[in-house]
Amino acid sequence: MTTPSATTPSSSPTSATDPVPVPTGGAPRRFGSLGPVGLVLAGGVSVQFGGALAVTLMPRAGALGVVSLRLLVAALVLLLVCRPRLRGHSRADWGTVVVFGIAMSAMNGLFYQAVDRIPLGPAVTLEVLGPLALSVVASRRALNLVWAGLALAGVFLLGGGGFGDLDPVGVAFALGAGAMWAAYIVFSARTGRRFPQADGLALAMAVGALLFLPLGLAESGTKLFDPVTFGLGAGVAVLSSVLPYTLELLALRRLPASTFAIMMSLEPAIAAAAGFLILDQALTALQAAAIALVIGASMGAVRTQVGRGKAAVPPSAS
Repeated sequence: MTTPSATTPSSSPTSATDPVPVPTGGAPRRFGSLGPVGLVLAGGVSVQFGGALAVTLMPRAGALGVVSLRLLVAALVLLLVCRPRLRGHSRADWGTVVVFGIAMSAMNGLFYQAVDRIPLGPAVTLEVLGPLALSVVASRRALNLVWAGLALAGVFLLGGGGFGDLDPVGVAFALGAGAMWAAYIVFSARTGRRFPQADGLALAMAVGALLFLPLGLAESGTKLFDPVTFGLGAGVAVLSSVLPYTLELLALRRLPASTFAIMMSLEPAIAAAAGFLILDQALTALQAAAIALVIGASMGAVRTQVGRGKAAVPPSAS
């Protein structure tokens, strides 16, 4: 397998919106055959169905316990698969990984605190406001503001036009998770540019797991080591962390952060489908209309980006 050297200089900062070629070989080539848009969509399906499974696990392990299991198992899997090198990285490389790990753990912790207080659909709807705000800030084209506005309208429509009946603490946690989600997008892109393959992701996941494990143990104690609980937690980790974070990290090497952030507007729609299939939460006509708006905004953002030329989104590796 041919990959960039772990000692590649990182002194030249790269914008989060600048495309970077994907290393050749092995797993990235197979994943890359999906294309950057396919990678994001596959990651979204995986993370939302994993989130629905996590909701069913909370009565057994608690919100913090579920997050701890998710991060711990995901870190172990990624470290075993990637076997990242610990030497040859600059201080800036390590700083990026640590901040990426903090953003991931905070995003997960805040989100599960939110869904412990408010329904899954509104929680994801509020959380996605973070990536939407990032899309407006990072965008360099006026048309992207239109797509962001359309997606924002769909997000609020999906929330029923308002969130006044929700637990304000849960709403605050969901908005905080959204802010951390925006930070995750930025530092996932930077990590992907500084480390080969998914090495940086594995190291960042380990940082997040170490930071969060004491919180999970304090809340759930020995419940975390129950075989059934641990097995379900492992399933959540694979669906909600290992697969989506790897796919998104690879996608961000070829897809600008502004377009990626608007595509994150699909998450409420995917969450609604997961809630219907796993948690028996039916969709209303209003929610279906909101989903149509969000999908339309995402498609428009992708078409706008592709229209900028192949240099921005290189062809997928075959």
